[in-house]
Amino acid sequence: MSPQHVVIDSPIGALTVVADDGAITHLLMDAAAHRPDDPALFGGLGDPASEPFTSAARQLEEYFAGERTTFDLPLTPRGNDFQQRVWARLLEIPYAETRSYGELARGLGGAGLAQAVGSANGRNPIAVVIPCHRVIGADGSLVGYAGGLGRKRFLLALEESPPLVAGRLF
Repeated sequence: MSPQHVVIDSPIGALTVVADDGAITHLLMDAAAHRPDDPALFGGLGDPASEPFTSAARQLEEYFAGERTTFDLPLTPRGNDFQQRVWARLLEIPYAETRSYGELARGLGGAGLAQAVGSANGRNPIAVVIPCHRVIGADGSLVGYAGGLGRKRFLLALEESPPLVAGRLF
């Protein structure tokens, strides 16, 4: 089976979801800093289709409406072994929580891996679903989001609980 895709409107812009053999391989944001390295993908995204994307579209809609905190989708992100390990760690970060690049690096073998973690994070091919937006700088600052810091800020704000938002002074 060849790749298929669908374009889904979202509050952060059009999202192109690509699947191959029934599993999502990419979620592409327009104007993202890093595009997938797979030249076959850019030879074509495959045919536009509604299946297997019905569930992905519904779950993304629920997420952006604040009704979903986890995704239940078949995923096959393409990357090397280290990237796969980083992306698996991203999936462990709970909704509305963040981790620093250093924290992820220490969990993967040592603080010296923070830059490599940042690189793998930036090449996450299934952003939003694999929540790379939940990774922040050691000082709590918003850094390094391939989709742009405005989108990262939006996604983190979307995940904030109402009591936290209500407690803000500004």
